[in-house]
Amino acid sequence: MTAIKHALQRDIFTPNDERLLSIVNVCKAGKKKKNCFLCATVTTERPVQVKVVKVKKSDKGDFYKRQIAWALRDLAVVDAKDAIKENPEFDLHFEKIYKWVASSTAEKNAFISCIWKLNQRYLRKKIDFVNVSSQLLEESVPSGENQSVTGGDEEAVDEYQELNAREEQDIEIMMEGCEYAISNAEAFAERLSRELQVLDGANIQSIMASEKQVNILMNLLDEALKEVDQIELKLSSYEEMLQSVKEQMDQISESNHLIHLSNTNNVKLLSEIEFLVNHMDLAKGHIKALQEGDLASSRGIEACTNAADALLQCMNVALRPGHDMLLAVKQQQQRFSDLREHFARRLASHLNNVFVQQGHDQSSTLAQHSVELTLPNHHPFHRDLLRYAKLMEWLKSTDYGKYEGLTKNYMDYLSRLYEREIKDFFEVAKIKMTGTTKESKKFATLPRKESAVKQETESLHGSSGKLTGSTSSLNKLSVQSSGNRRSQSSSLLDMGNMSASDLDVADRTKFDKIFEQVLSELEPLCLAEQDFISKFFKLQQHQSMPGTMTEAEDLDGGTSSRQHNVGTPLPVSSEKDMIRQMMIKIFRCIEPELNNLIALGDKIDSFNSLYMLVKMSHHVWTAQNVDPASFLSTTLGNVLVTVKRNFDKCISNQIRQMEEVKISKKSKVGILPFVAEFEEFAGLAESIFKNAERRGDLDKAYTKLIRGVFVNVEKVANESQKTPRDVVMMENFHHIFATLSRLKISCLEAEKKEAKQKYTDHLQSYVIYSLGQPLEKLNHFFEGVEARVAQGIREEEVSYQLAFNKQELRKVIKEYPGKEVKKGLDNLYKKVDKHLCEEENLLQVVWHSMQDEFIRQYKHFEGLIARCYPGSGVTMEFTIQDILDYCSSIAQSH
Repeated sequence: MTAIKHALQRDIFTPNDERLLSIVNVCKAGKKKKNCFLCATVTTERPVQVKVVKVKKSDKGDFYKRQIAWALRDLAVVDAKDAIKENPEFDLHFEKIYKWVASSTAEKNAFISCIWKLNQRYLRKKIDFVNVSSQLLEESVPSGENQSVTGGDEEAVDEYQELNAREEQDIEIMMEGCEYAISNAEAFAERLSRELQVLDGANIQSIMASEKQVNILMNLLDEALKEVDQIELKLSSYEEMLQSVKEQMDQISESNHLIHLSNTNNVKLLSEIEFLVNHMDLAKGHIKALQEGDLASSRGIEACTNAADALLQCMNVALRPGHDMLLAVKQQQQRFSDLREHFARRLASHLNNVFVQQGHDQSSTLAQHSVELTLPNHHPFHRDLLRYAKLMEWLKSTDYGKYEGLTKNYMDYLSRLYEREIKDFFEVAKIKMTGTTKESKKFATLPRKESAVKQETESLHGSSGKLTGSTSSLNKLSVQSSGNRRSQSSSLLDMGNMSASDLDVADRTKFDKIFEQVLSELEPLCLAEQDFISKFFKLQQHQSMPGTMTEAEDLDGGTSSRQHNVGTPLPVSSEKDMIRQMMIKIFRCIEPELNNLIALGDKIDSFNSLYMLVKMSHHVWTAQNVDPASFLSTTLGNVLVTVKRNFDKCISNQIRQMEEVKISKKSKVGILPFVAEFEEFAGLAESIFKNAERRGDLDKAYTKLIRGVFVNVEKVANESQKTPRDVVMMENFHHIFATLSRLKISCLEAEKKEAKQKYTDHLQSYVIYSLGQPLEKLNHFFEGVEARVAQGIREEEVSYQLAFNKQELRKVIKEYPGKEVKKGLDNLYKKVDKHLCEEENLLQVVWHSMQDEFIRQYKHFEGLIARCYPGSGVTMEFTIQDILDYCSSIAQSH
């Protein structure tokens, strides 16, 4: 162990200016035996630092390495495990407990003894030694000579002093005087011993010579001791006096502490009392306003509002811990609760009376609005009620049950009032749409019960049925042939020098204005009521909050789907839902009344669905831009679906009427009625849908209608007996092409090109069919010539054929002089004139096409004569100029 200690001192601690005092060979308790050394060291430089260092042998060689070091001041407890029996285990308590097993009990005891001595000297006994034998600690106490032995290592560190220059010089002089000092150390030591004895003798003689001075010194010391005793007596008396003063000062300090504590408690108590008085004291004026305040006047409402807010603040004050156990606080809270209940009942009763009075007041003004197409203005009522908005907010936060009851009562009263107003308003609209007499209007202005209203509505529907019947009868007349239709329409619809189309336009314009006025009256009414509900009942309608939508309460009087505690506010999503449900309850009659009005308009004239689709789409678009989920947006959207269905039904009916058209077998067809009706529909639709939002619906309808028109024109042309098929196709497709060119409908560009192509093809077909072979024999002759050429005979050799020689050619040409040609063209003109109708005015176009075709045939014949009969001098009996003159004179004569 000594060799290891010297090796550790040399290799590890000397380079770090440390001195190794004790060492013990240990291993960790309870684990695989891995030996290491715990070393107690001190630094050689001041201030001295004491450490416990763990040293471990390296795995790669025989040298040792420093693993971890703890400062001795961090050691709290040394536990030797057993103070009686020998036990190699011990614990060192640093920041955590380290358990060790020493290689021997002796090494453990020596190490603990060294730690105890270092603790006594440098740490002033800060370390606790547990289960350590008292005998071991007593043996370690340094006294007299033992101290120099047991603590020799430590003292050597403290007493060692470096030789100064003079001492070194003296030693050198002494060693020079004894040359054999190095070679013979014993002789040198003896000499030094003799010289030391000589010096000791000289010192003793000197001491004995100074005995007198020693006696004097001893006397002086005795006197000094007496003075010290006197000073100690005085200090003791002073200490007793100071002790009494100290006791008095302690009493004064304790008294001051109690006074300060009492003052502090008084200040805190005063603060608590001031807090309760300031926050839970309701002014007498507020109490009087809550108990007796006038809820009808503006000043009274303002006073009640301020009092209610003050009461709410007092009730919602955040009490400090322990306040709720005070009797006065409990009594004050009970008083506040009674005041809240009393005022909530008084406020709910007053507002219920206001709602009832509003219903009576508005009913008295219904008569003056029944003649004009306007709805009563509820702004004064809203303005008066909004004075109670803050009180409603207070009621919502303090007593949600009464707030909910007021909400239901408001919906009940207002729904009945609005139902009467809206039904009367729609009755006036129906009267104006159907154009009933002034007597019926006067009858409508009289106050009437619901039975009278129903009777009047039935009479209106009856008149609308008659109008529909007349319209349908006109439609039946319109599907007759063009000639009959013109004569019948002129005799039936010549009313006050106005045409049927003028009457239709006037009626439709009137309907459009009435329908727009109905929507314009309903929209601000709904928006104003929704805005009032939001402000009066304090419901948010334009904000959104993240989170899932909760199911809205059943506001129709049923059980609530959710229960709210008093003062618990609704989530924003539920508040928006509540506004929508309230609007549905209040205006539950708007949607059915609008549907009835739409059905009436559609019954009067199916084309009214176009006006309604445009107007309704615009209002839906406007409402959705404001709030897509609002009652107005939802209701108008539902009605728009009905209008769209009526529009689709109108288109389907027109297509069905096309398919059911029957033509007269005795008169020419002309322009088919559904072609004219498509022109009317397209012109009307383009004027209505100009800059409209739902242009796509019209484009789809155009596509369906034009396909139906094309199909049924061909169907009628195939069935026509009086008029040739090509004429029917040519005239009607020319009319369709002219209509589409005039209206410039972008979605029907392909159909316009198709109509033009069909018109051109059937014009050419009719011209060729009607013109036929005006020079029949001449045509047969040249067909034979072309047949010979086709068989391989050269053109200039055809004249040598017996049947096609020059004499046969001259014979055939003589049969067609100019007079006969003119007569044939005149008959052809009359035939074409009989086929074509006057409405489309295509006679000259067809005649010009026939002239061009005839000239083309003429040029063809002349070309064959020039090629097959060259130099024969054979020519036609008439020229191209003659043909032009014949056609021109025939056209002018007719």
